[in-house]
Amino acid sequence: MIVTLRCLLVDDSLDFLRTARTLLEQEGLEVVGVATTAADALVHAAELRPDVTLVDVDLGTTDGFELARRLAGRPNHDAGHLILISVNAEEDLTDLIEASPAIGFVWKPTLSASVIESMVRDVGGGTRR
Repeated sequence: MIVTLRCLLVDDSLDFLRTARTLLEQEGLEVVGVATTAADALVHAAELRPDVTLVDVDLGTTDGFELARRLAGRPNHDAGHLILISVNAEEDLTDLIEASPAIGFVWKPTLSASVIESMVRDVGGGTRR
């Protein structure tokens, strides 16, 4: 039985959200929601309980690293595995990524379902169904 990862996308760019959603769904993930603000992300994570939440590190006026910490600190509102995403290179963010509760980082141009699934598999996680 194949079980699809359920994903929440958090980014302040509507164009990126639209493109990423299309790509990930074509590649077999189920995008259960999108959020453009930290407040929306907290609400959607609590309501949707995704397996994976992708969080942009730069959400306009909000720090994506802080949002990741807030999501991880809400055990009753599980956001699933947290993966940070950015247009910035991983090397520019290494210390912040390592200090975060995220299981990994994806450079936006390399975003794919297989990368996400691999990260989740590497930490021994999966879906909650």
